[in-house]
Amino acid sequence: MSANFFIAFAFLKKRKKQTIISLLGVAISVATFVVMSSIMFGFQKYFIQQVIDIEAHISIKPKEEIAEDRLIRRIDKESLVKAYGNKPREKDRILGWREIMKSLEKNPHILGVSPHLESKGVLKYGSKEKTVTLIGIEPSLEVNASVIERFLEYKNLKQLEANKDNIIIGKIVARDLGISEPNKRVVLSLPNGEVKSLKVVDFFNSGITNIDASRVYIPLRTLQSLLDRIDEVNVLVIKVRDVNMAEALSRELQREIKYEVESWQRAYLNFLKIFKVQNIITYMIVFAVVLVSAFGIFNIIMMTVMEKRKEIAILMAMGYTPRDVTLIFLMTGLVTSILGALLGTILAYGILEYLSSLELNIEGLLRSKGFILDRSPLYYLIGCLLSLFFSLAASFYPAYRASRLNPVEIFRSL
Repeated sequence: MSANFFIAFAFLKKRKKQTIISLLGVAISVATFVVMSSIMFGFQKYFIQQVIDIEAHISIKPKEEIAEDRLIRRIDKESLVKAYGNKPREKDRILGWREIMKSLEKNPHILGVSPHLESKGVLKYGSKEKTVTLIGIEPSLEVNASVIERFLEYKNLKQLEANKDNIIIGKIVARDLGISEPNKRVVLSLPNGEVKSLKVVDFFNSGITNIDASRVYIPLRTLQSLLDRIDEVNVLVIKVRDVNMAEALSRELQREIKYEVESWQRAYLNFLKIFKVQNIITYMIVFAVVLVSAFGIFNIIMMTVMEKRKEIAILMAMGYTPRDVTLIFLMTGLVTSILGALLGTILAYGILEYLSSLELNIEGLLRSKGFILDRSPLYYLIGCLLSLFFSLAASFYPAYRASRLNPVEIFRSL
């Protein structure tokens, strides 16, 4: 085996330029896989984790029922039907929400339940105005149903209980209004014409742009009073022990509750589908890069077989079997793959270190001060294994061709 390895290494040394190019091809393919996986999954995992922490694992909302008898009318016997506008039968509220909460709290899979009253409004600070989503909460219950405090810059959630005129606004809401520090007073205007002066006591900074650009937390009783909806809520948010079981648990609860029960997976289904498409496209690109590097190895080994026909014939005349010859050329692919994978691992690590050191103000779906990376060692392992597989696959046919050469015919042609 050591002699076979020595001969394989000698063949590679004879074609230094081609070997270096093949090594670089493998290294680039491994580095591409690791870097793209780290960036792609880093973004996806961060987004999903933020969604899980910010939004309800499961939410219960009033169900809009569409009544066909109110939606469609036949004008006469010979005419086509005509569609009219339809309004939900049920008011935007959850009846008996306290009883529902008590029954949910008995479920061993549920960690906490909190009532919300959600509405739209306009915040005004000086000459600036901002349309916002108002969420009325009970802070003492909210801490059990979400991790809202984790995203508060000054950790002043309890001040919503201390004073009914306090509010917490999203970081981008504050930026758009020109508010840079808490304890500023803003004016809230509601759809029913109510106007109220409120004090900003904290900023909510989740990192998800559309949430931070619209969300405002306000004491539940304050919002109920302003909207003239005393003791009404229109959302129940649930925190579960295992976030991956949220969809299954929501289907189970749907059979017991007449309102709409929605898991975070269903609420963000479109994003999860986009992530799947993104993964497919990314791996198609990576597959193409790996395939190109495999063709490089195929080319160098095939050229070596064609150029070293005499040496192969001599080896067979010395007693080397077709199996030995096959192993020699498989080893050339294996050595190229291993060295290229090591180089690619070092290259990927260097690129990720550089990307992690960059300070960029990125604002899109997510806001961050740099690249969000997933530095899992698993990506390095998978990249190296893919490289090894494709390299051995590319080496197999040239090695098989070399083992089938007839030394007698080769010597006759000399």
